[in-house]
Amino acid sequence: MRSATALARRRLDKPADPPVRLMIVDDSEVARAVLSRMVSAHGEFTLAATAGNAQDALEALRTVTVDIILLDIEMPGASGLEALPDIIRAGQGARVLIVSSMAEHGAETTLKALAQGAADVLPKPGIGNFAGRFADILAERLRRLGRAEREEAARPARVPAPPLQLRDMPDGALGCVAMGASTGGLVALFDFLRALPPIGAPILVTQHLPSLFMPHFARQLEAASDRVARVAAEGETLRPDEIHVAPGDAHLCVARHAGEVRVRLDRKPASSGCLPSADPMLASVAAAYGRDGVGVMLSGMGRDGLMGSRRLVECGGAVLAQDKASAAIWGMPRVVAEAGLACAVLAPADLARKVAQRAAAGVSAWN
Repeated sequence: MRSATALARRRLDKPADPPVRLMIVDDSEVARAVLSRMVSAHGEFTLAATAGNAQDALEALRTVTVDIILLDIEMPGASGLEALPDIIRAGQGARVLIVSSMAEHGAETTLKALAQGAADVLPKPGIGNFAGRFADILAERLRRLGRAEREEAARPARVPAPPLQLRDMPDGALGCVAMGASTGGLVALFDFLRALPPIGAPILVTQHLPSLFMPHFARQLEAASDRVARVAAEGETLRPDEIHVAPGDAHLCVARHAGEVRVRLDRKPASSGCLPSADPMLASVAAAYGRDGVGVMLSGMGRDGLMGSRRLVECGGAVLAQDKASAAIWGMPRVVAEAGLACAVLAPADLARKVAQRAAAGVSAWN
């Protein structure tokens, strides 16, 4: 048996990961100072640069390399939203974390930023509330983004993974499509829905976002899909080609009642720790639709959706997963694909075509 001293020595000999390099972009000098103190309190982060506006940020990115950019999108001059595409290009792979006001206008602007390629969003409290819980949440969000960045960068250097084992797509009618996404998921969701023709089945969406953002998010999905989209409410009946979006404070589940399938909101803690979580949604689709249910896992960090996908497959349903090349973060779809649960691993628009083929085949078989 190895001694505790030997194990400790081995840990000390192992080279530590370099700190995650950060840039803070905010027009408020107070906010920059407070955020700087928060991140500097953790040894795994180093502050590479700060900027008071988008133009200064672009200038700094010519000479510094960073892993994560904390960006305030409502600034004088060229706003963070207007400059976001240029900042993403100049960052050369850096993730952009939007640190945004929770005001009504700020929520809609923040969603536009996520749709343009920002990786994640963190609601910004008032200056007087920059303390305690917010500091902890910020540090954890930065750790997760930093880990995802390094895992993605390290993958090509590893021994190639064995080919993914794909399952056969079940035949029969298409009853329901349930989609799960998190970090980087908005772009994937819009790509999927723009490519999806009428399928004659309801669509459920669980996207990890704060509650205040959900009405704006539903409106964006409606515009992208040319379908009715709404934040789900308890007891609503699912109808063909209508989109129900999980509220930010409950899991979107469904249940059969008197010959109909209706929304059931669940607030019990999920094993993934997410609220809303894709796991309860997919498990409820498995119970309500069985082999007629289809799950779609899109870009996101972590393992949310894995347990629900497994349950759906056990009940005869199908699961599709976004591929690595098109995903901002290949976390949630990766674990499903590597578990051998997926029928296809493709870009979002191609996944939409797979669902459309399934719908068309089901109609033909019925006729």
